[in-house]
Amino acid sequence: MPVRNVLKHDIPFAYYHVYARGADKQSVFLDHADFTYFLSLFERYLSVDPLRDSSSREYPHLRGKADLLAYCLMGNHFHLFLFQIEEKAMSTLMRGVMTSYSRYFNTRYNRSGPLFESRYKASMIVTPSYFEHISRYIHLNPKDWRTYPYSSIHAYIGGDQPEWLQPKRILEMFSDPSSYEAFMTDYEGYKSNLDEIKGELADTVQ
Repeated sequence: MPVRNVLKHDIPFAYYHVYARGADKQSVFLDHADFTYFLSLFERYLSVDPLRDSSSREYPHLRGKADLLAYCLMGNHFHLFLFQIEEKAMSTLMRGVMTSYSRYFNTRYNRSGPLFESRYKASMIVTPSYFEHISRYIHLNPKDWRTYPYSSIHAYIGGDQPEWLQPKRILEMFSDPSSYEAFMTDYEGYKSNLDEIKGELADTVQ
């Protein structure tokens, strides 16, 4: 059983549901530019080729060390589905993303202090039902999930796929994108599956 709401395991070749919420449930994404900047940070660390900052210093290159399988950014929180290949790669990724985004947000909106309520939280996925369900749970966060621009759903149902996103580990369970979309719309099955794993699922941060 994964431990809820706190990362106590950091092991290689393990799947994690990762999430964080704004301090005092405040919004952490206020407009399109904020969402876009946050997503650009995944490119910084997970792109095929290493990227460098304005001083030509190479950012930590985590391609092949951690895979981002799915994501959804909401107004005051975000969900990620990660596969950690190399120990500590997830913590390196999350520290880089959250620190860089907090600095960006505080500068843009002339604020100070912590942006997120705590360090990111994670639940290690150790059962087949949790593994099968978690991408759907993440993608169904917004009511308009089919057209929501700030989740990975587009890569799952036949749209564009950025190089830093790697949904193959999930999609190989389905015959084609339409099969995954049918899985998404199977609300009766979704409810049944949610009931089955509710003791394991990381607490919602909505």
